[in-house]
Amino acid sequence: MRMLAVLLTGVAVNAAAADMTSPLVEHVRAANARFAEASAATAEGYTAIPCVDGPDGAVTGVRYVNQRYFKDEVPAIGRPQALTYEPGDDGRLTLVAVEYITFKGPAWLEGHPYQFVAAPNRYGPVPFYELLVWSDEPDSRGAFADKSPTLRCEAAGRPPAP
Repeated sequence: MRMLAVLLTGVAVNAAAADMTSPLVEHVRAANARFAEASAATAEGYTAIPCVDGPDGAVTGVRYVNQRYFKDEVPAIGRPQALTYEPGDDGRLTLVAVEYITFKGPAWLEGHPYQFVAAPNRYGPVPFYELLVWSDEPDSRGAFADKSPTLRCEAAGRPPAP
């Protein structure tokens, strides 16, 4: 039984690493490199939402959301609805993920399916479809996981003001 658990863990880690080599991950990085600094997100109309701890210990990160882009019915790789930043010990925010959201689904972006998110959720009482792409470092749950068990919010006093 223990050997099976070790093998399954290795398969999950390898799958997560393979996700990070997906062409979509690189396309997302390139299309959204301008958001490396949170000030660029603010300048383009994004507003900050504090970090949220999930019941499973996973964290959503400091999300910057652009309400105007929620009206987009067709996904645009360079117009994400939300950006996820991780606060560092020095208070500096590092872009770690990009999130695409639509209220019409099912939806796909470059062959990758969005996940259905039931209501209530972090954005309110309306269900939606999302595709979250970890554009920074591989996450143990994969490049398209909704949350990260390794993301931190407690650094610099949770979270710094935008």
